[in-house]
Amino acid sequence: MKTDTGVPRLRATGRAFEHIARFHPELTAFRRDLHAHPELGFEEVYTSARVREALKLCGVDEIHEGLGKTGVVAVIHGQRRDSGRLMGLRADMDALPMAEHNDFAWRSTKNGLMHGCGHDGHTAMLIGAARYLAETRRFNGTAVLIFQPGEEGYAGAKAMIDDGLFERFPVESVYGMHNWPGMAAGTIGINPGPMMAAADRITIEVNGRGGHGAHAYQTIDPVLVAGHIITSVQSIVSRNVRGIDSAVISLCALQAGDLGAMSVIPSKATLVGTVRTFSPEVQDLVERRLNELCSGIAMGFGATASVNYERIYPATINSEAEARFAGDVAQHLVGKDHVVRDLEPSMGAEDFSFMLQVKPGAYFRIGQGTSHSSGYLHNNRYDFNDEILPLGSALHAGLIEQGMPLAAAD
Repeated sequence: MKTDTGVPRLRATGRAFEHIARFHPELTAFRRDLHAHPELGFEEVYTSARVREALKLCGVDEIHEGLGKTGVVAVIHGQRRDSGRLMGLRADMDALPMAEHNDFAWRSTKNGLMHGCGHDGHTAMLIGAARYLAETRRFNGTAVLIFQPGEEGYAGAKAMIDDGLFERFPVESVYGMHNWPGMAAGTIGINPGPMMAAADRITIEVNGRGGHGAHAYQTIDPVLVAGHIITSVQSIVSRNVRGIDSAVISLCALQAGDLGAMSVIPSKATLVGTVRTFSPEVQDLVERRLNELCSGIAMGFGATASVNYERIYPATINSEAEARFAGDVAQHLVGKDHVVRDLEPSMGAEDFSFMLQVKPGAYFRIGQGTSHSSGYLHNNRYDFNDEILPLGSALHAGLIEQGMPLAAAD
C-alpha cells in the first residue's frame, strides 16, 4: 500500500497501531501546528498550552503543569490498578535557534526559530499514545506521560527532576525515543548500554603579554601558545584513552586579538570546545590531562593557561533489562527484521540521561528515513516524517500495555 506521494506505507501489527492509525490525520495536523510555532527551552508557552488542550480532549485522568517551568505531566489509569505499578514515557517539546529554509505551508512562523530536531513529532507521538491509552485502558497500573521542556542545551529533564518529578510520580521505569533520519522509516534501534555520549564544554584561557607584531621577541604570544594547545590536545585521545574506549575532543572556536589590527599581538586567547565520552572514568581522565597539558604547554612559553571544564549532560546509558524489554515491544510491533538491538551509540548528547541516572529505563531511536526530509537533524531544511506518527504512538502504548499487562483472563 502506498501514500499519495508514492512512498510505501509503514507496516506494523497490533491493535494499538490499527487504532491510532484512525486518527493519523489529526496527529499530523497537531504536529504541523507545533512545527509552525516553535519555542525555545523553558519558553514553550504555546506548546504546553496545546499539549494541555490535547490531553483534555484525550480524556486523561490528571494533568499537572509547571514542572521544570513549562513541563506538563499527564496521568492515565488502567482498567485496573491493583498492580500498584507506574511507568513513565517522555517526549521533549523545544525547538532550536535556527532559521528554517523550507517552503511548505507549516514552516516556522517565527524568525530564527525552527523545529529542526523533530521534537514536534515526539510530542505528537506521545499525544497519540495518550489518546489511545485513555480510550482503551488495557493495562494494570498507571501511565505517566512526561512532556519535557528544554532538551536542547537547557537540561529540562534535570529541571523537572529537581521540581520533584519522580517524587510526585514514582515510576518504576521511564522510556524515551528520538527520530533518526539515518535509519529507514519503520526501523527501531536500541542497545543495552550507551546510546548517547556525555557532553562537556571546555573553555581554555591563555594569558601572555601583548605587544607589537614587529617586535614579537618582547611579547609572550598567546596565539602561538593556543596553536600548540590545539595540536597537542588531540594527543589525549590517541595516547591516553584506551583504544576500546571512546572519546572526542573538539576545539571549535578561537578568539584572540582584533582582525583590524594586523600588527598587534594580543595579551589573551580563548579556546572553546566540547568533550564527548561514555564513561565517568574516561571523562575524569580527559579533564585531568587537559589541565596538565594546557598548563605545561603555556608554562613552556612563559604564559599561563586555565581550563574551565563544565559537565553539561551525562552519558545516556540504557539499563539492560529495560532495553531488552523495549526491543521485545518493538519486535512485536514491526517484526524482528526491523529492530536493531545492537545500535551503534552516537557521540551526540541527550538530557534524558538525567532521568536514566535516577530511574531504570531505555532510550531508543525510531527511523524516519531521509526521503521525507532534506537533511539530517539540526538541518535548516529538516522536517519530521509524519508517516511514522502512528508507529511511534503505538510503540509508546505497547510499552505500557506489555509492561503492565492485564491478567490473561482479561
